[in-house]
Amino acid sequence: MLKGFTRTFKPFELLNEEQIEKINRGTLKILKDTGITFTSEKALKLFSKNGCSVDFHSKRVKFPPELVEQCVHACPSSFNCKARDAKHDLRIGGNTVYFTPFSGMRTVDLETWEPKIPSRKEYYDFIKVLDALENLHWIWGYPYYGFEGLSPVMCIPESVAGKIRISTKFQLVANNREADIFAIEMARAVGIDIMGVMAISPPLTYFEEQIECGFRCVEAGFPILIASGCLYGGTAPATIAGAVITTNAELLAGIVLLQLIKPGSKLIVQDFTFPQNMRSGVPAFGDIGLSLHHVVFNQVWRKYGVPINNASIGNSKLPDFQSGYEKTIPCLLDALSGAHVTLLHGGISSEITAHPVQAVLDDDVAGMIGRFIEGVDVSDETLAIDLISEVGPIPGMYLDKAHTRKWWKKEQYMTRAADRLSYEEWKRTGKKTCLDYARGILEEILAKHEPIPLTESQESDIEKILEGARQYYTKKGLM
Repeated sequence: MLKGFTRTFKPFELLNEEQIEKINRGTLKILKDTGITFTSEKALKLFSKNGCSVDFHSKRVKFPPELVEQCVHACPSSFNCKARDAKHDLRIGGNTVYFTPFSGMRTVDLETWEPKIPSRKEYYDFIKVLDALENLHWIWGYPYYGFEGLSPVMCIPESVAGKIRISTKFQLVANNREADIFAIEMARAVGIDIMGVMAISPPLTYFEEQIECGFRCVEAGFPILIASGCLYGGTAPATIAGAVITTNAELLAGIVLLQLIKPGSKLIVQDFTFPQNMRSGVPAFGDIGLSLHHVVFNQVWRKYGVPINNASIGNSKLPDFQSGYEKTIPCLLDALSGAHVTLLHGGISSEITAHPVQAVLDDDVAGMIGRFIEGVDVSDETLAIDLISEVGPIPGMYLDKAHTRKWWKKEQYMTRAADRLSYEEWKRTGKKTCLDYARGILEEILAKHEPIPLTESQESDIEKILEGARQYYTKKGLM
């Protein structure tokens, strides 16, 4: 099982108990008096059967607070996820923090930084890199949204197949046009778990396609991520506290549904929200308001005891100074404030572009954040009092001591793609930047990393499922 990073200290908190309780009471009031729209007759009947007030004409559901609290208590605070290789199994929850990729719709040209559709090889190479990176713990919905030559409806099934073929890490599966049906079949064919997605459409709405995915994943026994994606000032109030309330209400309604389908269902909630840039109308990717929302959200959901996922991305179009701070600050605050999973690796600009070179750079960021949250070991050995007495003042030194040889790698985190040379060494070795080092690491991974392949029978099963998907979408007139 993958260790991930363990936070060894109390999570960072921004609000006091009274403020948190106000948010909780406000959330329950919205659920009780305003309600949530569910465009699924099956879901409406299930809610009605379990004591909710349901208007079948408007499809609005209002939730008794006691039912909400009962369903939250039914959620596991942690759960296991089975990968294709047992060393990549996960346990989500507790004080463990995992890092995952932030996908992009397209790759980029490393010379011009213009977006472009990836080839199949570029797609599979990206997965290979993600499989190799030490601080990347599981793989998200896609590194890119499909590759050249694919019908749009086949992007998700082909993505799932690619990740199963090239990586042994656990994966989350995106959902569109019933693609989860084929993802579930592929997972069963190779004996792994997947995580499905039930996405909300803010404000306060679940559409039938997402609801059906929730039913299918829960009934299959797979964990599911409930994702809220509001814009503060657009599809949620402009205030951070108000946006937290709408996000919480949407997610809690989804929890009630999943726990009514199957009590004890494994799930994680995702805060995939952004402020709206009121000057341009687009999401304000990289805004510090996002981190404020995450920290408050995490503080509330730690009290609920449900695993938490945060997602943030910058707006810079290439890996530069802006990209560095827009990604690192939110991810650090996520880890400090109690997130169990945070999206980081590979994404470049506003979920539009991604690249494996960026993922290599981000792996250093993940390693540094992970080292920080693991804290400081204070013991007789690390205090080193006897050693300090032995070495004494000048000319004493610690470089040749066994204690130094044992502890320096444990205490430091050595980045791979950063420039850590002296100025003179840097000039002698070609004045390389972190991007140059990242490109070199990428080339090394592609040349040397050998993922564990599928067996012949597993590969045959995957191809049969893909062919079944093609036939299914052809009959529906979508291909």
